Amino acid sequence: MDLRAIGDSESRFSAYVEGLVSVIGHTDRASPLRDYCLGLMMPCERKSVEPMAALTAPGRTAAQHQSLLHFVGNAAWSDEKVLAKVRAMVLPAVERHGPIEAWIIDDTGFPKQGKHSVGVTRQYCGQLGKQDNCQVAVSLSLANRHASLPVAYRLYLPEDWAQDSKRRCKTGVPEDVGFKTKPEIALEQIEAACKANLPRGVVLMDAGYGCNTDLRTSVSALGLRYVAGILPNTSVWTSGTGPLPPKKWSGQGRPPKLIRRDDKHRPISVKQLALDLPRRAWRTIQWREGTAEWLSSRFARVRVRVAHRDYNLTDSRPQEWLLIEWPKGEDAPTKYWLSTLPQDITFRALVDMAKLRWRIERDYQELKQGVGLGHFEGRGWRGFHHHATLCIAAYGFLISESETIPPSASRSAAMFPQPAVPDGYRPRGSAIAA
Repeated sequence: MDLRAIGDSESRFSAYVEGLVSVIGHTDRASPLRDYCLGLMMPCERKSVEPMAALTAPGRTAAQHQSLLHFVGNAAWSDEKVLAKVRAMVLPAVERHGPIEAWIIDDTGFPKQGKHSVGVTRQYCGQLGKQDNCQVAVSLSLANRHASLPVAYRLYLPEDWAQDSKRRCKTGVPEDVGFKTKPEIALEQIEAACKANLPRGVVLMDAGYGCNTDLRTSVSALGLRYVAGILPNTSVWTSGTGPLPPKKWSGQGRPPKLIRRDDKHRPISVKQLALDLPRRAWRTIQWREGTAEWLSSRFARVRVRVAHRDYNLTDSRPQEWLLIEWPKGEDAPTKYWLSTLPQDITFRALVDMAKLRWRIERDYQELKQGVGLGHFEGRGWRGFHHHATLCIAAYGFLISESETIPPSASRSAAMFPQPAVPDGYRPRGSAIAA
């Protein structure tokens, strides 16, 4: 479907909803689907079911509340089918601004006060920058410089939740959903994207995922390149060094096959490598963030082989790029990346790709602040994912309409007239109600 061929925004939105209805199962779900997505795009302090019901049906708020609540919390429609339809309709709009360049792995946290919502436990929450009570979801987004669009989204279910049959039953966690680490969830999403033949890009990940050697190895095995954040203590062999060959066979038993190291022949941490580099290795490089903003910092790059547990291997790992950022004025380097981008890639292009991950940070901000990704108040597994899917659907439509939104406005700028709410209405969670 080419939304550009359809008249005004309202007409395009109607056509967009019709596309989603075609995969959602029942025509009687068309109205709550439209109203839920519309409510997510309207200027509203809180994008939970109750205030959206008041916005989208001010004359019958109670009935609308029940309709939307059932649609998002109980109706058995497929998140995967809706997300597939969203990307089919939205990616052409994204690709008008250039081909897909990156697949971005990320996770995002939602602070929670109680402990009964599905997946809530004390864990690191990026939104808060610390450990706290929250839910965490893992996503995969396709991106270029213009936009990123989530194509997969799943709640991380902590191990204590996965093993608690009582809480699983109360929150409707499917029987086939067990404990998986965040990197394992991310890999499943990447594999599914490959199977669906989505436009390929470089896999970008922060250190929370990039430090996982198995994940990086699996990404390479799928034929994808990556730029992966790592921690300063990651061990590598520098150019011209490497592990020792297997021990010579004594003639008895099985011939030794594993590479090895000894006290005089050991890898080095990437931090130590960076500190040992000569001054000439560092260059100030600019990259573009957003449509107009240019940023710069000081970088070095070196060819290395990752040493992590390579004593369990029969051969050393292949060479790849180590990219290091050390801004002027800092006492030590601040960021490190490993990358399997080609050896002949330019220095600036390598930096530019590493920095493209900013795209997901901006778009998650708009998903949360603009369309209420974190505003769902239900406790169940189905409702959590249905709400997220509809937020992505609403956001996808805003991406497709970006050319009609003034440059000074956010993508979540109101595109439709806001109906009046009933006199005296105060939604739960609003500042006025509090």
